[in-house]
This record gives sequence, structure tokens and C-alpha cells, in this order.
Amino acid sequence: MIEKLFDKDKRSFRSVTLDADFVVVGGGMAGICAAISAARAGIKVGLLQDRPVVGGNASSEVRLWVLGATSHMGNNNRWSREGGIIDEILVENLYKNKEGNPVIFDTILLDKIKQEKNITLLLNTVVYDIEKSSEDKIAKVFGFNSQNETRYEIIAPLFCDASGDGVLAYLAGAGYRVGAEDQIKYGEKFAPDTSKYGELLGHSIYFYSKDTGAPVKYIAPSYALKDITKIPRFSNINTGEHGCKFWWLECGGRQDTIHDTEEIKWELWSIVYGVWNYIKNSGNFQGVENLTLEWVGVIPGKRESRRFEGLYTLTQQDIIEQCHHQDAVAYGGWAIDLHPSDGVYSKENGCTQYHSKGIYEMPYKCFVSKDIRNLFFAGRIISTSHVAHGSSRVMATSAFGAQAVGIAAAQCIMHKILPADILSLKELKNLQQTLNLTGQSIPGIPINNDSNLANCAHLEASSTLELDRIPFDGSWHQLDFSVAQLLPFSSSVNYSFEVELDVLRPTTLDIELRYAEKPENFTPDCTAEKWMYALEPGVQRLQISFKTSIPNEQYAFVTFLKNEVVKIRTSTKRYSGLLSVFNKFNYAVNNHGKQDPPENAGIDSFEFWCPERRPGGHNIAMNIHPAITSFGAANVINGYTRPTGRPNAWVASLEDQHPELRFSWTEVQTINRIILYFDTDFDHPMESVQMGHPENRIPFCVRDFKLLNERREPIFEVRENYQTIRRIIFQEPIKINQLILQLKKTEKNIPCSLFQVFVE
Repeated sequence: MIEKLFDKDKRSFRSVTLDADFVVVGGGMAGICAAISAARAGIKVGLLQDRPVVGGNASSEVRLWVLGATSHMGNNNRWSREGGIIDEILVENLYKNKEGNPVIFDTILLDKIKQEKNITLLLNTVVYDIEKSSEDKIAKVFGFNSQNETRYEIIAPLFCDASGDGVLAYLAGAGYRVGAEDQIKYGEKFAPDTSKYGELLGHSIYFYSKDTGAPVKYIAPSYALKDITKIPRFSNINTGEHGCKFWWLECGGRQDTIHDTEEIKWELWSIVYGVWNYIKNSGNFQGVENLTLEWVGVIPGKRESRRFEGLYTLTQQDIIEQCHHQDAVAYGGWAIDLHPSDGVYSKENGCTQYHSKGIYEMPYKCFVSKDIRNLFFAGRIISTSHVAHGSSRVMATSAFGAQAVGIAAAQCIMHKILPADILSLKELKNLQQTLNLTGQSIPGIPINNDSNLANCAHLEASSTLELDRIPFDGSWHQLDFSVAQLLPFSSSVNYSFEVELDVLRPTTLDIELRYAEKPENFTPDCTAEKWMYALEPGVQRLQISFKTSIPNEQYAFVTFLKNEVVKIRTSTKRYSGLLSVFNKFNYAVNNHGKQDPPENAGIDSFEFWCPERRPGGHNIAMNIHPAITSFGAANVINGYTRPTGRPNAWVASLEDQHPELRFSWTEVQTINRIILYFDTDFDHPMESVQMGHPENRIPFCVRDFKLLNERREPIFEVRENYQTIRRIIFQEPIKINQLILQLKKTEKNIPCSLFQVFVE
């Protein structure tokens, strides 16, 4: 029993002081990845989250899917899903939660954090004050948890603001901007007319519904929107959608998106309950009698508020022109996605999305405060223009940049330097190398293999795919849309192909050889050669011989243009680094088959050529001459951990049931760790919630493998692998002069493959 007598003086809440190397404020996807990457790099991290769960807009409180450069597979960014920790999280979620349950996603995020002994997680803890050691350095932050009535004082040499609204950076006095810059500021031709379009993106609240199997009555609350016609796009409402597919239920863009958040929330509740009342009681929808409102968000999902000033500001030109930055640490690829500030009440489209021709680099300087010397930014508050923020704000992109911040923080602690000091050439190279070893895949920067013992070994493979044939064993695909087979070509080689067609009536078929002007892109904006073939009815083989080669070692598009009276044979066989792509559409990301931007907007016009999701999207069956030989064992030491302009994978032959890689040294080697990089299909967006996926494992990913020594004795074995990266760290270093990696083939129609091996 506790009994306290009257105190004539006021009481104080319990106070706890904590020390850390690095404090991250904000537990959204960015804060999570910053904290985990720093903790894994060996420093003590304090992670403060003002909500009862982590994940921010991805959590069960808001329920927006995590997306980034893949853009629902609706753009030309092939194999672009973000790597490293955010990839690990999404792959884990696919394996454990392929249905996309947001509550389970909460547990996956919390589990990842709790597994890190270097992280102290403080949930329900609001940062309300800071203390500085000088005008440009933070010394400590103060937080309060109303659930346990505890006041926290957290002291650290480094801080990261990943809070969304920038509460820490704001309190510290860092410079920031709110709203849209005009065209003159950065020369951005797509800068909006703020008098018409407004300056800020609004908030959203979503709802879930379900069929109870029995009639359910609904009586709307008094504050529900009464007149549905106040929503100009109310005809878009349908009963087949819920959750974040109602992303366009948005408002607040003409208000103060920080201080007016509570008012905006009430307006969003009015909209949501009004929409549900319309669905249930208007009489305009069939089959709604048994539907009930299962869940409505209680906090708004925010898109935009403060953006803080870093050492560099990302702009429209960086995105559209794919500018190179020496200090690149991440990439983006979501469209420049701007919304009218009137949101759901606007007569404009709910969003205006325009894509670049490929992914764009994100420089380290965007994540470092120019005013506060020991402060990083992460998430949607990083240093960008309003236009560029339309792309960089999305969660997978935010998380991707944040894990670079975490590694940089650890590097600062270990070398006793400040964030800006990372920009020295030596420190920057160290940061990029460490990031790439964790799967970051910084554009144009491979893993430096100078310290990779595999690089100085004699390398042999039991077999290697020589692609002279994609077998004719699949179904027929009607050319109701143009289709292309994406193949890695060698320069100065003229290829010929044989395909199988089923023709309904006499017609002509247009076939083209296309490629991207930039070898690292997958937008086929150049045409090397065109042919028109006259076809008679019936099943037939067609020989195609291109007399033109492409100028670089890169992917080419063997393209079959739309003809609805022609079917082409597909294959059941799938291979790492090989895809068929379609000139179709994906309205969810403003993909209508072709991008036609407004005149003088500084945005390119081009076609979209995108894959289909499995179980669709089969390769086109064909004979190929000469054989494509881009899948050799040397790829595992070329420094790339995903397809770029080349497949970058060793792919064994389809018949090899236990393919092996053998690394042999002339002298005995002492090995501490081995890192293996597998293929988890970086083209798959792996949306975290709601959509659901047909598989919980990526079929290209090797499940079972063994490591053997020169006597073929097992030194390590893994079964049921599903992750992209497997790090094998030996408690005691092993001494060998031969390392044999043996894979087990488990997919009938897919050969084993591997991107990279790093041994040290």
C-alpha cells in the first residue's frame, strides 16, 4: 500500500536522465531506419516516439502503405525497391504478413527495434524542450510520457529530427520553410501557381469496412458532412475500396498544417463519416446492407509542414534531370506528386504526378542542418523545395535516406567528428562503402572490393546460364497492348530472335529494337531499328534479325507493338535480371501509357513500359542468337547487388540442381565474415498494408545453401532463407584456402542466382 499525505508545495513528475550517442526524435519509418542502422553500427541510440506504436503514417493508426521508387510498378524504374533496412523490413512483412494487416505490420516494426540492444525506445514520449551547449549545438532534449508520468532528459552529442513536423529542429532554432517557392527561387518550371493551387499538401484520414453477414444500420454523427456534393469528385466513391485507396479524402492544405491539425482532424472526420453515410444510406449503392464501418483513423496522416534548410536543397531539376551528386547516399524515384491545397473540395485532380525517366540521386548534404552543427534531418523535413518534396516525402524514400543518416552518425561518433565533416573525401567514401555493404545500392557507386577476399580468389562456377533460349512452354499472350522483352545486350553485337505467333487473320506486325539514352535508365526513348512483318493466319515462327546494335552494354527492349489479332507465346521460365514490360497504364500513379506534361514545365514526355505482377508478367518465349552471356560468376564480385544497366547476377543453368561457386586461394585465408546478396526481386514494391500479395517468398531468392571448406566439410548452413542479405559472422575466425558456396534449387522454372559475395 502507498499512502501520501498532503503536500503544501506542488509535486513534480518522476524524472529520468539518459545518456546516448545519438538521439532520434520521431518513430516513423525514417526514424526507425535511422535508429536501427546506427545501433547496428555499434552506437547507443535513444529513439523517441510520441505515439503508442511506431511507423508513423505506415502504422495501424494511419494505415498508409510504404512506397518509394517502385511507385506501384507504375513507372520505368526497374529493380528500384529501396535496399538495406527498409528492404529487410518489407521482405519480413511479406513473409509474415502478405495479406497486409496493419496491426501485424506494427509488430514487425516493433520487433525489429526490440531486437537491437543498442536502442532505448521511448513510446508515448513527446519532446517539449531542448537545451543547447552553444548557439549552434544541441546538448539535450526533454521529453514527457503522459502514460507513465515520467519526464525524460536525454543527453547526446548527436541528434536526428525525424519527427515529421521538425519539432526538434524547430526548438533548436534551425532555419526552415513552409509552403511553395515561386519559380524564380530555384528555377523550377513546375512550381505551382499558389493563388490557384495553394501551397501545401493536406492531411488524410482513412477508414476500413467489412461485411458482417447480416444487415447493419448506420446513423451518422451530427458532425458528419451532410451534403456529399461539396466533394466535387464524389462520383469516384465506391464500395470496393477502403483504406489508403481513399488517399484523396484530404484537406487542410490552406491551413497551418501544424497548429491547425486538430481542426483539420475534425474536418476529416466529418468527410469520412459523411462519405460512409452516403455509401450506406443514399440508396445509390448495391450490396451495402451488411457492411459496417470497422475502423476510422484517429490521427491524420500528414504530408507536408516544415522543410528545414540543409547544406543543399534538392530541387525539381535534380529529380527530372537525374543530376549527379558526389555525396549521393540514397536515391528517389516516386513521381513529383503535388496535390491541390483544397484537397477533397477541389475541382482539380486529387494529385498531379509527373515522373522522371529513372531514379535520381539524393545527396548527403540534404540531411545535414546548415545551422545546427550536430543535427541531422530525416524523413519529410529534409532540405528540399516544395516541388522536390512532392517526390522525396514518401515513406520508403524517407526511410532509405534515414538509414544513411544512422550510419553517418555512427561514423561521426567513432571518428569524433560532426555531420558536415563527413563531406571530406575520405569520410564520404567510407560512408558510401559502409552503406553499400548494407544494401544501399547508391547509383553508380559499386561496393569497393579492394578488401573483399573473394576478389583475389580464383573463381569457378559449376554452371552458368547462357541465354540462347527462353523456352516455348507458356500460354499465349494477346497483343492488346504493346509488349517488350527486356534483355541485357552487349554493344556492337547484332542479335536475331525467333518468336512464336498465333495470328487470327492477315495483318502486319511492327517490331522495334529500343533502348534508353542513359544506359542506367529503363525508359526506351531511343529506337535503333524498326521492322514491319506481313503475317498470314495461323500458328507460326517468326525470325527477327536486327542489323543494328545498341551503343552501350545495357538493357534493350525487343518490342512488339500492339496488334489485337496477334498472340505471342510466353514462357513459364523466369530468370534473375530478365523481365517483360508492357506499354499499359497504372492510373494510381498517373500512368496513362505516356507522360504528357504541360508545356514549359521542365518535365519530359515519354512512354511507360512497366512489368506485370506475378503470377502474370511472363517472359516472351524466344530463341536468341548469339546467346546472351551476361550471367557469369564474375558478377558476384563486381560490386553491384541488383540489376542496373546489366543483370549483375551469377545465374546457374536451369538444369543445375546444386549449383556451386568455388573461391580458391593460393594461401590460407583468415575469414571473419561472409555477406551474401540474394535476389528478392527489387521490382516488387511490397506495399506494406492493404493490397496483399500472392506469395510470401520471392521465388528468385535461394532458400537453402551451405558453405563448405576445401575438404567439402560444412562450415555453415542455412535453410528456409527468404531475406535479401545474409551476414555470416564467425565467432572464431576460420582458416581455409577454398570456400565452396553450394545452393539448392527449389523452383522448377527458376535457376539459382546470386548478386554478390563479400568475404573478409
